[in-house]
Amino acid sequence: MGKEKIIKGIPAAPGICIGKAYVKGKETLQIKPRRISKEEVSKEILRLEEALSLTREEILELKKKIAQEMGEDHAQIFDAHLLFLEDRAFIEDIINKVKKEKVNVEYALQESVKKYINIFSKIEDEYLRERTYDFQDVGKRILKNMLKQKKAKEELFEKSIIIAHDLSPSETASLKKDKILGFVTDIGGRTSHTAIIARSLGIPAVVGTQIATQEIKTGDELIIDGSKGEVIVNPTQKTLEEYKKERERRKRLIKKYSFTKKLIPTTLDGKEIKILANIEFPEEISQVLDVGAQGIGLYRTEYFYMNRVSLPSEEEQYRAYKEVARRLQPLPVTIRTLDLGGDKFLSPIRVPTEIQSFLGQRAIRFCLAHPEVFKTQLRAILRAALEGNLKVMYPMISGVEELIEANKILEEAKKELKKQNKRFKEDLKVGVMIEVPSAALISDILAKYADFFSIGTNDLIQYSLAVDRADEKVAYLYEPAHPAVLRLIKNVIDAAHSMNIEVSMCGEMASEPIFIFLLIGMGLDELSMPPSLIPKAKLLIRSISYKEAHEVFKKVSGFSSPKEVEDYCVKELRKILKEKYEELAI
Repeated sequence: MGKEKIIKGIPAAPGICIGKAYVKGKETLQIKPRRISKEEVSKEILRLEEALSLTREEILELKKKIAQEMGEDHAQIFDAHLLFLEDRAFIEDIINKVKKEKVNVEYALQESVKKYINIFSKIEDEYLRERTYDFQDVGKRILKNMLKQKKAKEELFEKSIIIAHDLSPSETASLKKDKILGFVTDIGGRTSHTAIIARSLGIPAVVGTQIATQEIKTGDELIIDGSKGEVIVNPTQKTLEEYKKERERRKRLIKKYSFTKKLIPTTLDGKEIKILANIEFPEEISQVLDVGAQGIGLYRTEYFYMNRVSLPSEEEQYRAYKEVARRLQPLPVTIRTLDLGGDKFLSPIRVPTEIQSFLGQRAIRFCLAHPEVFKTQLRAILRAALEGNLKVMYPMISGVEELIEANKILEEAKKELKKQNKRFKEDLKVGVMIEVPSAALISDILAKYADFFSIGTNDLIQYSLAVDRADEKVAYLYEPAHPAVLRLIKNVIDAAHSMNIEVSMCGEMASEPIFIFLLIGMGLDELSMPPSLIPKAKLLIRSISYKEAHEVFKKVSGFSSPKEVEDYCVKELRKILKEKYEELAI
């Protein structure tokens, strides 16, 4: 056994697993050019058409298999593969090479795939760049069919941790799921196919390590910590024992808090604070139900647009929203409309580079500039709302004009559905995300046009304090307890309540114990957070009183620094929770 080594990557699916590595080899097929006669050209083109047809059949079969095993959402990953097969520019490029250069079709295919991969790899958009590997997968499959090669079936004889440069959808489909302990890949991000599959299967995954296939050999002992994004290769006995204890500790905590599923988060003096979940992927719904969330306070929809090469249709989105609505019924589900830009980029539409700016054409600004994209999503939401308790909210509203304009497009979407004789929910509740200081300051005006507010503190804090939270040089200035931030939040809560509308919070601040305490004292109605944090939040709320929390808020509202606020909240929470503090407030 070699020396212990730690490989860092992107945390893609939480959990700890311990086991042997199985390294999937990288197949390389190098085809040499072969001269052909003019008479052979048509024969070569026919071989290409046959291979394309066979590949299409295989991919449709794989899509069907994944749909049966894991659901339609995952099967749609193969739509990108099918689009590549129908791309006339790609096919004509191969045919022209055969005709002009008089070379065998395998070589023409290989060179065309290389050319397209080179184009893809230079694209700045991370999500579109990741589709390079889908394209490689399709190219390899066409080539094998052209050469009439049978794909060797890989067998896992014991439970293993799969190590790969990348795992294409077709490779994942061929693996036996009961033999997989976890995934580690060289490339990929949180929205890569491997990450999505791992979360769906409930197994740990670390992606984007860059070096895993070079540093790990089949048979190596591994520990994956999918929450930290770490892979420990050939751990020492001491490390192994520590992680086994940590794995057991996490299992015990899950078991320990399972009783909270049916608990209502009500303070000791009878004030109910609703706790909802934030989700990004449909496969998270099971966890939402397992922890007893009172609904979904933030359903991010960017995933539909990012992990693909074409825009999602109305029908595709309708099916997805309908499934979420039905599974959560009668609990509320708040869908945030497309929020792209800043740190989230759109793949299928050509957009100006300012979408990459946190202050550029992003979120609602992008939607208003692309009304057809926006309207497609709104039509899908309106229709799905008949299947459950759906609500919609617009991100990054900075002024009342944007809200009025967005609502006009919503009305147009309703008119279009009426013309098409499609049923939809007429009185869909419409909310505003308060994440821009200007919106917080005019929240009394916005409240006249909205059915509810949701405060997005991640952006509200960084915009208010002029701090890019991803920039380590200024990250220390990112202070949720800053008096200016607290005043803005209180202003929003008061404005909402003056118009009898509820106000929720879905930023990270909503899941931090000392801020839960403070926010309850400010009068917040709902908290929305990652599902895993809900059990402790429920117990915390049931251990404090609204009156105590309100007194603490009144006291800190006169403080002048974030440190003063935090120190006082910690002191008071310790006093209230006593021996429970270490368990519930950390």
